[in-house]
Amino acid sequence: MKSIIVSMVAAAGLMVAGSALATDMPELAKKSGCTACHKIDKKVVGPSWMDVAVKYKGDASAAAKLDAKIAKGGSGAWGPMPMPANPKLSDAERKELVDFVLGLAK
Repeated sequence: MKSIIVSMVAAAGLMVAGSALATDMPELAKKSGCTACHKIDKKVVGPSWMDVAVKYKGDASAAAKLDAKIAKGGSGAWGPMPMPANPKLSDAERKELVDFVLGLAK
């Protein structure tokens, strides 16, 4: 009985954490199509944003690298699938997305 209660509490905690992550995602990520290939906590076509954040945690040049990747696209860093360029995003919009992703590792 005790293990069932503990399991239920753990499951409820995970559901709350998952919904908090989903609501924290910037609207810009949704409207720009980022979520077609990326999710916060699981790999889809591209890596999860959490994996990206962990990879670049403590890297002083991470923001510049990710900004360039968003603007120009690229391939090879996370496998064979290329990331398309997003040249229509402004500097401020790219910064918002980069700050969000890198902030997940805190």
